[in-house]
Amino acid sequence: MKRRTFLQSLILTGTSPYLLAFEINKKNKQNSIQLIRHATVLIKINNLTFLIDPMLSSKNGLDPIQNCGNDIRFPMVELPVNNEELDKMLSEADAIVITHTHRDHWDTTAQKLIDKNKTIFCQPNDYEKIKDQGFRNVTSIDSKSDWKGILISRTKGQHGTGEIGKKMGDVSGFVFKHGKESVYVAGDTIWCEDVAKALLIHKPKTIILNAGGAKFLTGDPITMTPADIQKVYEQLPKTKIIAVHMDTVNHCFIKRTDLAKALSEMNLESKVLIPKDGELIKI
Repeated sequence: MKRRTFLQSLILTGTSPYLLAFEINKKNKQNSIQLIRHATVLIKINNLTFLIDPMLSSKNGLDPIQNCGNDIRFPMVELPVNNEELDKMLSEADAIVITHTHRDHWDTTAQKLIDKNKTIFCQPNDYEKIKDQGFRNVTSIDSKSDWKGILISRTKGQHGTGEIGKKMGDVSGFVFKHGKESVYVAGDTIWCEDVAKALLIHKPKTIILNAGGAKFLTGDPITMTPADIQKVYEQLPKTKIIAVHMDTVNHCFIKRTDLAKALSEMNLESKVLIPKDGELIKI
């Protein structure tokens, strides 16, 4: 059956191709990464699934980010799964990982939908806040933690520069390692000494970068730009780089198309993957 005919059959039967990818991945022992939307990602490693930074609101469900020159509500696109499929995805995730609690990474919808007994990993500064939201199985990671054979290491980042960087507060990244496989989720950070240090220490095989060049009317970008991504590549040129965090929130001005064009101009188009919402990448 041709791919187009296959996808049409899925639509006719009410089956989401994105959920199908998730279902196939649950049965497959191969490690993988699936972008859901924005920074919400599923990481499968050693047959365990980690849901990263769930923002689960419907399209236009959240007030705009202020002071960025527009009043566009977000998320600007829907999730690539319906409610039933989302519930199944949440129930089958083994743990939730929250890099920080800004609402485009941990929104009220996620807080309502996720089982209060679900295992959650976070940075120390967010522990009490998440506990106060009613979650009972929260673990803050200061440096590292071994969970079911996965070594989870927390890394630091810089969510902008100057006064804006200070106002954005503490953010973290996390490295997931099992055997020879390692995945580094950098989190909301620009290129900085903390990221360079994390790359040097952990030497991850796969890196997930929050791109989009998010910024306000004043100050520098607070997430990675094409130039930042180029610096990551230059430090670890053999590592698989995946860029997410685009086309969803009103202060992220570098779109997927912009990043693709910039990477082409830097001869890096084959070095950095830019997945669509719902896309599954084997690692």
